[in-house]
Amino acid sequence: MLILRSARPGQILLALLNYGLGLAVARYLGKTINLETQYVGGVIILLLMAASATLAEHFRPHNEPIPSHPHLTRAQRESLRTQLLTIGLALVAVAFLLGFLLAWQGLLKPNAASLLVIFLLIALAQAIPPVRLVNTGFGELAQAFLLAVCTPAIAFLLQSNDLHRLLTLLTLPLFLMALAGQLALNFPAYADDLKYQRRTLLMRLTWQNAVPVHNGLLAAAYLIFPILPITGFPLPLLWPALLTVPLSAYQIFMLNNIAGGAKPLWPAISINAAAIFGLTTYLLTLTFWLR
Repeated sequence: MLILRSARPGQILLALLNYGLGLAVARYLGKTINLETQYVGGVIILLLMAASATLAEHFRPHNEPIPSHPHLTRAQRESLRTQLLTIGLALVAVAFLLGFLLAWQGLLKPNAASLLVIFLLIALAQAIPPVRLVNTGFGELAQAFLLAVCTPAIAFLLQSNDLHRLLTLLTLPLFLMALAGQLALNFPAYADDLKYQRRTLLMRLTWQNAVPVHNGLLAAAYLIFPILPITGFPLPLLWPALLTVPLSAYQIFMLNNIAGGAKPLWPAISINAAAIFGLTTYLLTLTFWLR
């Protein structure tokens, strides 16, 4: 259970939803879905997401407790770190092997292969020194890009030779939502980030600037969806994304209250932040699958 929690199953679930969105758009556009490529590609993405998370925990500075397991003794933490390194490297190796098998069978097209390599490099750069994006303030940007842009694009390219502008435009508001969600997840850990001098996006922006930036990201995302029909895409495909507006309004309300001195409800903020992005992706995926 300790290792499973270190792999961040919530982020893996969000990646799975976005992978499904890429497949749904491919199906809507009349692409033939290859089941073998579909399943193997999805497994590769999930393995790399889990590897990035476990390696990030392994390379966390030794003076810091592991946030998901703050009550472990030092000896227990070191033992867990060793296990996480072994598991992280094994996950990368399995993902590489599956990608090689897809290429060997002629199922991995050049564009999809290139994007998978980019995904791998960013996922590793998130966790491994000397880059270690999670400690630079740009880790949230990288994570949002992997979830909302790379994952659905890989799913689509595994079924098609080239990206379609429908998916490209659709990932823009989802990226903004994902980034807002990653930023919101920083707020509960703000005190520990100060204590251990972690350079998260929230620390770079400062609390005072982070709240309006978060609110602006969500507002921009919801403004883009009604504009997309101007580019030629039917509104019935896009309006389900607007059903999560109440969740975003509630999130903005909670953060503004906290900024004004109200008592924070961190579990509600964390769950709501994931729900905004995840539910929006799910509603869009369901819409494209049913069309």
